[in-house]
Formats: sequence, structure tokens, C-alpha cells
Amino acid sequence: MDLRIFTEPQQGASYDTLLTVAKATEDLGFDAFYRSDHYLRMGSGDGLPGPTDAWITLAGLARETKRIRLGTLMTAGTFRLPGVLAIQVAQVDQMSGGRVELGLGAGWFEEEHKAYGIPFPKEKFGRLEEQLAIITGLWETETGKTFSYDGTYYQLTDSPALPKPAQDKVPVLIGGHGAVRTPRLAARYADEFNIPFASIEDSEKQFGRVRDAAVAVGRAPDDLVYSNALVVCVGKNDAEVARRASAIGREVEEIKANGLAGSPDEVVDKIGRYAAIGSSRIYLQVLDLHDLDHLDLISSQVQSQLG
Repeated sequence: MDLRIFTEPQQGASYDTLLTVAKATEDLGFDAFYRSDHYLRMGSGDGLPGPTDAWITLAGLARETKRIRLGTLMTAGTFRLPGVLAIQVAQVDQMSGGRVELGLGAGWFEEEHKAYGIPFPKEKFGRLEEQLAIITGLWETETGKTFSYDGTYYQLTDSPALPKPAQDKVPVLIGGHGAVRTPRLAARYADEFNIPFASIEDSEKQFGRVRDAAVAVGRAPDDLVYSNALVVCVGKNDAEVARRASAIGREVEEIKANGLAGSPDEVVDKIGRYAAIGSSRIYLQVLDLHDLDHLDLISSQVQSQLG
């Protein structure tokens, strides 16, 4: 089971804070550092010092880390034109020596679009499908040849399809709870399918839908990695768990029901139940980015038990 650290910087985090967490992620043996792609805080808090851009952040971290994978859950398709995003991701992949992964979603948080003057189109899923076709098409085009695309939302004419990523294939993540279109899109374009904040039962159903969709397009279901994103709150004792839950404005029992909370043994047991339904990677949503002792505890007493 891979454990990855997943952050939500829109709630309030500077680049220096994210760098500190990313370095701890690397030093403590976690597999990857991921971040959300949002420009406006959600819920309580002041969001200070303000939002940081996902791909600018990852570009910086690409130069300041050496081992961990770097990526987004999920880049908002509404924020960037697909040709521009293909260039950005390829460049950051080069900067990292081939450690980047692209999680791409349709975009959903209308308020952040209003706050920063970003268009929020009514039809987002169709745009996402074209974006995936364009980005993967640009990367797959042989050097020296051109790429063209004539879609409903995007048109590219004789693109040189440069630059290329450092990796032969940048892993693409698609995720969500949609019962029909999301599994179909994952089966066609994804290397990994991620379901965020879902129960074991709902995860198993959605993984099954993606597997069925893969078969329908002639793809082996096990070609995809299946993963979960879950909030995490671990403590050596009940008081420490309660303190960490309070620090992020959550109740212990609620996190136990909807995420990963409790003692290291409790969390290991629940991760095992996700593994039993096919999940091989957990993105641990860490909401208190100043509590590095939390990461240390997860590394030494949770990750160490997972092998």
C-alpha cells in the first residue's frame, strides 16, 4: 500500500510551508506529495496568506526534492487551456527528472471562479474529455510531427506538440463518484482511478464500474491503479486524536466514520479494509500543515506496518 501526502493549501499555506511538508514527506519515506488546485478557501478560516498556484508550487518543489512523486488532486480543467497545461506539466516533469503525475478534473467550485474572474462554463465534462484527448495527444505525438484537433470546445492546428515530458508516459489520474461518464473516461485515459472521501462500500462499487468500463473498451481492468483520498487524524492516544481533530475543526467519530482516525492500529486496520476491495494507494488528506509530528507518527507507526 502506497501512502501519499495530500494537502489543501487554499485553506491557508505559503510556499515555504508547503516546501517544509514536501521535504518531510520525502524524509519520512512517503511515496508522493500532492496538492489540491483551488484559489479560494472553503469553510471556516481566513485562508491567509492567500492561494498558491498548483503548478507553480510543483515547479518549485520539483527543484527542491529528489525522490517523491509530485501531482495534483485534481487540476481544475476550467483554470487552464489544454495546450498550455500540457506545456506546464511537461516542463515541471523535466524539472523534476520525471516525477510528475497529472490529476485532471472538470472543475466544480463556482465561487473561486467568480472571485478571480475565471470563466465557469456550463458544460464542463465535455470540455474535460477534449482536454484529456488533447493533452495526451500532444505528449504522444512523435517529435518532428504535428498534432491537430478539431473539437467542439478546442481546436489545435499543426501544433509542434512540444515540449515532451521527461517520462515516456506521465501518469494521468481521473477520479470522482459519477456512475457512468467518469468510469468511461477513466477507462479510456487514466493510469489511475481515484475516489475521494468515499466509504469502503462506495469505493468498491465505483472500482467495479471502472473495471467494467475498462473491459468494455478492451482494456485489462488491472492496467489501472485504484486509489482513495481520505482525511487522516492519527494519535498515540485518545487525547492526541481529539486534539488533532479539534485543530482541523472536525469531530473524532465523524472522521472515524468518513476517513482515517484513531490509533495507529485502528488506522492500519481500516487501510487494510480498503486494500481488500482493490485500493493500492491512499492519499492522506493532511489539513494541519504545521503538525509535522503527525506525519512522523504516521510514518513510524502506520506506514511501517503496511510493508
